[in-house]
Amino acid sequence: MTRRSHSVDIDGALIRTVRLHLAPWTMSDVEAALSIFGDGEVARWLAPAMDRVPDMAAMRHLISRWVADSAAVEPPLGRWKVTDLATGHIVGAVSLLPLPPDDVDFEIGVQIALGWWGNGYAGEAGEALAHYAFDAGVDEVFAVSRPANQRAAAAARRMGMDWVGQTGKYYSTRLDVFRLRRYDLDVPAVAAPPETEQTDEPA
Repeated sequence: MTRRSHSVDIDGALIRTVRLHLAPWTMSDVEAALSIFGDGEVARWLAPAMDRVPDMAAMRHLISRWVADSAAVEPPLGRWKVTDLATGHIVGAVSLLPLPPDDVDFEIGVQIALGWWGNGYAGEAGEALAHYAFDAGVDEVFAVSRPANQRAAAAARRMGMDWVGQTGKYYSTRLDVFRLRRYDLDVPAVAAPPETEQTDEPA
C-alpha cells in the first residue's frame, strides 16, 4: 500500500519524492556505490562512521553485507540508494541507523556523489527518510557532522532539523548534533551552529 506524506510517497521500503527514488541496495549497484563511497572528496566526511572504500572488491563485500543487514534489521532502519528520477542515475546514499555507543538515538546519514552536489539532493533525500521514520513510529531523528562540514549542516537544516549543540558522545569525536522531532517536520529550522564553530572549508 502506498502512503503519501506531503510530497513523499512511501511504499514498503521504497520512498519517492518529486525528484528522487530511495530503494534498498542490490548487488548490481556496486559500481555506482563505489563512485560515491570511493571518492576522496566524499569519503573525507564519512569518518568516523566509515572509511573510504578503496576498490570494487571492497565495495562488493560491503554491499553484500548491507543487503544481508537489510533482511535482518527491523524497519525503519536500513540503507538506501538515491536515484535521480529524471536521469535514472544513482546520485547518493542515505541510511537510518542507531548512533553508537548506546544505539538508542537514530541517525540519518546522507552521502551525495560529487558530480551531483549543489542540487539540494541531500536535504530532499534526508527529509524523505525522516518522513519514512516518523511514519513507522519513530519520535525523533538526528544528524551529526564535524563542525567544519558546512555542507552537512546546511543539508540538515534543509531537512528541517535544528542544531542542538556539540557532543563527544557519538563516535568518540566532537560533532555538531542536529535533531528533528516528528511534530516539527516541514517546519523551517531556525537554530544553526554558532559562527565561531563554522569555517570556510569546503564540504
